[in-house]
Amino acid sequence: MKTLVCNQPFDFQYITREKPTLKPTEVLFKAAAIGICGTDIHAYAGNQPFFSYPRVLGHEASGTIIKLGSSATKFRVGQRVVLVPYVSCGECDACKSGKTNCCEKISVIGVHEDGAFSEYLAVPEKNILPIADSVDDITAALIEPYAISAHAVRRAGLNKGDDVLVVGAGPIGLGVAAIAYADGANVVIADTSEERLQHIQKNLPVATINPIKQKVEDCFNGKLPLIVIDATGNQKAMNNTVNLIRHGGRIVFVGLFKGNLEFSDPDFHKKETTMMGSRNATFEDFEKVQRLMAEGKLSAEMMLTHKFSFDEIGHIFEEKVTKNKSLIKGVVLCS
Repeated sequence: MKTLVCNQPFDFQYITREKPTLKPTEVLFKAAAIGICGTDIHAYAGNQPFFSYPRVLGHEASGTIIKLGSSATKFRVGQRVVLVPYVSCGECDACKSGKTNCCEKISVIGVHEDGAFSEYLAVPEKNILPIADSVDDITAALIEPYAISAHAVRRAGLNKGDDVLVVGAGPIGLGVAAIAYADGANVVIADTSEERLQHIQKNLPVATINPIKQKVEDCFNGKLPLIVIDATGNQKAMNNTVNLIRHGGRIVFVGLFKGNLEFSDPDFHKKETTMMGSRNATFEDFEKVQRLMAEGKLSAEMMLTHKFSFDEIGHIFEEKVTKNKSLIKGVVLCS
């Protein structure tokens, strides 16, 4: 089978490997479409922590089951599925409490172990989710990033009609805005990129704000929002979130940066702020996203801007992905 391996930073190579030999509880998965994640970009550039080379990337993938392991009984050959890349241990306290997304020994397919940038992939049966017939392969390949967004929205505990500010219009921020809107929130998304704001205005039913030019209060009838979900991974933006919520408000950090946060403790305390981190997603989040896609409430177009072929992506990744400032979300087509 043909495989694209990242040997070291800035070094992709197409190689030929044998097809995987299935363990009893695994299925053989053939990818149809693979999303390109910021994690892939960071790994290619050598900026991904806890990462080792060589590695086959790709953890956002939709495709078809080609073969079943001897003990795999939940699915059938030919069934369309999406990869749930978080392999949890099932034994740590986090897993036992239902928080498999932050398993103490979590292994992410395409990050800590080889992923979907290959013609075939052996996947644990528990790590796939069936796709509705109404959800096409490209849209399904985006279930994973949408699931990360869905988890952040669930962490926020929002109710219908809540004022929600999403900071950052990258793929995860766009997903957060779309899902919060689908859940009935009053959503505004903030970004300083006019190109991204134009993308939102064309593809999402939510309001936008450029915080350099406008005040947040102007978007919420003179009030600050109850909930701020930050998807920037930008230290300055994250430090400023305490100033963006009303008294009694909540903050969720789904964006991540390597460093320390710093904010005024008096401001944090006087607002009785609730501050939370959000990491990865659970199976429940994947199921919710798949349902919203089947209902037509989430689409690929909400975040997708570029499409590539599997045979070309290894040769053009640096030029067309890492250096492409117009790219919000790309998908690799495998056939």
